[in-house]
Amino acid sequence: MLADNESVYRARQKGLLRESVRTYRLVDLFAGAGGLTLGFTKTLGQVFVPVWANDFNTYAARTYNVNFGDHCTTDDILEIVENRIDEIPKADVVIGGPPCQGFSLLNKQREGDPRKQLWRPYFRIVERTGAEVFVMENVPQLLGSEEYEEIAEVAHSLGFKMAFAKLCAADYGVPQTRWRAFIIGCKFAHPGKFFPPKKTHKRPADVNTGMLFSEEFDQYVSRARPWRTVHDAIGDLPPPKGTEIRNEPPPLDLHFGRTPTPMSMKRYLSIPKEGMNRFDLQKRAPELTPACWIRKTEGGTDLFGRLWWNRPAFTIRTEFFKPEKGRYLHPCQHRPITHREAARLQSFPDSFKFIGSKIEIAKQIGNAVPPMLAARIADCVFALLATKEEGDVG
Repeated sequence: MLADNESVYRARQKGLLRESVRTYRLVDLFAGAGGLTLGFTKTLGQVFVPVWANDFNTYAARTYNVNFGDHCTTDDILEIVENRIDEIPKADVVIGGPPCQGFSLLNKQREGDPRKQLWRPYFRIVERTGAEVFVMENVPQLLGSEEYEEIAEVAHSLGFKMAFAKLCAADYGVPQTRWRAFIIGCKFAHPGKFFPPKKTHKRPADVNTGMLFSEEFDQYVSRARPWRTVHDAIGDLPPPKGTEIRNEPPPLDLHFGRTPTPMSMKRYLSIPKEGMNRFDLQKRAPELTPACWIRKTEGGTDLFGRLWWNRPAFTIRTEFFKPEKGRYLHPCQHRPITHREAARLQSFPDSFKFIGSKIEIAKQIGNAVPPMLAARIADCVFALLATKEEGDVG
């Protein structure tokens, strides 16, 4: 019996889910490179089978297709919903993350952002596919917004019961303290019986990360492991070579650097110890510190910062190759992290193929749901579906 998410997690680790009595059809909306799909498919054997996906970015769709099959379209999702919705196949589960910039702390003044409303075609497609389970992913700020209330109203009108939570990726084996909101809807049972997933990794007592959000639950699988660290993820990689995508097998294909300006190199050398940041630069070398940083005396402590070897990374965004955008400097080498290092900190396996230019691949990496976090969401969904198969949906 697989009636709880820990049982699914343990069975998956032992490879016991590959002989599942049935499979479930999966649709991924706003799919990006496919971080959610990867968590649902590769980690659960053949339980979930992707049948259709959509993303407006051509390069992201090409990445998705080369990894999961040629079924990710780049057509306008609004046009599809209005004129061609019957082309979308039936599915058991719909997953996806409508663009979240409208809710982001970085865009909190943009009250009229039309991207806030892209959850509406999401639910039109949920209804069209006949899915009995959906998973929506977004920034944590969604859960306190007026749009969330609208989302809940629409979901309930379609017959879904809902559960939601803010989850930290580091609690599920991702070497990164990235926070995301997840909403799970189910027609045949209340998903709160299975979601949120029990944490598989625990923060060490001696690690203080300055967590962005409060932890709302504290349930762990038995024998939970310590958080994975930057060293766990990238400690085996040699220094990068060149400044372009390399014609070599992974992981070296995406393990290239940049050509720093003399000023940038002076700044790197001025903050040589892991954990240092722009405030240390200002103390040690004020003459090298940009005037705008000197004027800005609060906030942004992770800007121009070095990672720690023995902690997870902070959130990996789309411009991780620019140290001025976040804590993206290597713990000891005088450079920002590489594309391969960022992909590993997002928990992408080296075997995952990325298509596009350096800028486009960086967008795909930074925008993705970490696959290892997605896998634990998939455990919850499979536990729900398994319970229905076993006839225990009270």
